[in-house]
Amino acid sequence: MDRAVVTLDVPVRWTDLDLQGHVNNTLVAEYLQEARTALMEAGPNSHMVSGGIVVVGHSVEYLRSIGFGEQPLVAQVGVFGVGASRFNAKYELWQGGELCARATTALCPFDFDAQRPRRLTVDERAWFVEVAGEVPESRPLSVPALEGRGHVHPFQVRWGDVDRYGHVNNVRHFDYVQEARIAATTSADPSMRRDGGQVRWVVARQDVDYVGQISHRMQPYAVHTAIAGLGRTSYTLAAEIVDPLADGQVLARARTVQVCTDASGVKRELPQSTREALGRMLVS
Repeated sequence: MDRAVVTLDVPVRWTDLDLQGHVNNTLVAEYLQEARTALMEAGPNSHMVSGGIVVVGHSVEYLRSIGFGEQPLVAQVGVFGVGASRFNAKYELWQGGELCARATTALCPFDFDAQRPRRLTVDERAWFVEVAGEVPESRPLSVPALEGRGHVHPFQVRWGDVDRYGHVNNVRHFDYVQEARIAATTSADPSMRRDGGQVRWVVARQDVDYVGQISHRMQPYAVHTAIAGLGRTSYTLAAEIVDPLADGQVLARARTVQVCTDASGVKRELPQSTREALGRMLVS
């Protein structure tokens, strides 16, 4: 990283591991949150952590698996792209001297009493500008709007999903999208079950844009999932978290690139039967 403001060790818990024996991709968003909080607490803008700040969007590249063991997970976090009412965090996650993930987060100060974004104060912006580094290279993932299309997966918000601001924490959106992705793909092709077989499905990239707030309630929300692109060894999914009680209002959008590998993690071509099944989910 060209300019890290904070470097810290992030604990990896045994319960962070999935069926494939490494940290589940959704937990990376939690590690980013830990690093981002350390960044905010390190300078004069620590009041923004409790005073109100919201995540506008995440972009995460998964470069290698993160394991559980003696090697600590080291997070480096910095700042870039400071505007009048928005700033961005950038991260690198390292383990055993190898880069495991790169990510960026767009953030906005928020007035929860007035329920609207606010501008950075002069002093808040001055510190972000002082510590800001270069803008990282980015490769935008473009997918079509689903507009009600795709596999529909209802989900229930748990009370524990809600954060100190009274709405669902941003990292939980990764869980909802993952559950919907697994339900959609295994419905299309039962051989895609995540059962530790010879074919593995590895997330290589995931972007999430936060459009509206999700609250705890007894009625379910839903995720619409569809295939937006098919490659030789990978496919791209589009997902939208919607509120069925508000005429399908979109609350978040996600884009995920998933790679087909063998049991050792080496890329392999999509099985023909899987390609045909996913092709039937393709939207333009």
